[in-house]
Amino acid sequence: MKLLLVIFFVHIIFIPCFSFDVSGKDLPLTLDYYKSTCPTVFDVIKKEMECIVKEDPRNAAIIIRLHFHDCFVQGCDGSVLLDETESLKGEKTASPNINSLKGYKIIDRIKNIIESECPGVVSCADLLTISARDATILVGGPYWDVPVGRKDSKTASYALATTNLPTPDEGLISIIAKFYYQGLSVEDMVALVGAHTIGMAQCRNFRSRIYGDFRVTTALNPVSAAYLARLQEICPESSGEGDRNVTAMDNVTPNLFDNSIYHTLLRGEGLLSSDQAMYTSMFGIQTRRIVSKYAEDPLAFFEQFSKSMVKMGNILNSKSMVDGEVRRNCRFVNT
Repeated sequence: MKLLLVIFFVHIIFIPCFSFDVSGKDLPLTLDYYKSTCPTVFDVIKKEMECIVKEDPRNAAIIIRLHFHDCFVQGCDGSVLLDETESLKGEKTASPNINSLKGYKIIDRIKNIIESECPGVVSCADLLTISARDATILVGGPYWDVPVGRKDSKTASYALATTNLPTPDEGLISIIAKFYYQGLSVEDMVALVGAHTIGMAQCRNFRSRIYGDFRVTTALNPVSAAYLARLQEICPESSGEGDRNVTAMDNVTPNLFDNSIYHTLLRGEGLLSSDQAMYTSMFGIQTRRIVSKYAEDPLAFFEQFSKSMVKMGNILNSKSMVDGEVRRNCRFVNT
């Protein structure tokens, strides 16, 4: 009901300039939470992430996306990592995640190392949040301090995973509402979408775009037409055929965290309808200005991305902060 009211509110006033701020000063998170209990945690995660990203640069985007999908459902509480059991309906099989969300084995790998050094101390939620920061840095993105002290939830929410997460074909107004519902502004939204500069997308998520208004947004540019032809080779028009074929969302520098994705939107070549809408939607007066700013000024993008990642990481599950736990295995609640 709350989300519906927010959507209605945004429809009425089109695209407002939200100023909701999560400073973190009143949150139970600190930079030195593990100073005495696990002082090596940041170094261990950094070292392991260096190996993981070196093995495959795409792992950076996988971990950042996993963190995003965690925080938008119940807050950043590690609920997305929980496997389904007889008594728990997990989030992994929700429509935005199934056959798409990855990185669980990466978190398992890091968790095993952390547990061997500091058993029962570092939460999976913190581990994922720190890993997302390190993943960003390792492909050329900005640094930010990560406040820690999150607890792992003992529950997950299939329903919220289905409704809270933005989808590739969703309208701009609806997506803005979903970010606002999490306490994130339009500026946060445009900055966080910038992570798509290192992302991959499945055919099923961009088929409607490349067989829809792609030619319109690119103004029939011959160069864009050649790019479109390549995309259509990857992704056939018939539903079900090649659904899980993938391609980069940034076709210029797909393994480098930069502002190239915003130039892609300026050219009208955004792979996802939801991304391109930020620049071409009739409701995108504010988002269009921000996209143009980040395309022109990569430092402004980096600065805001850092702030927005901290802000998103500060979305907490109040229940788990009270009665949550530090899971020994990120896939299962402690017994």
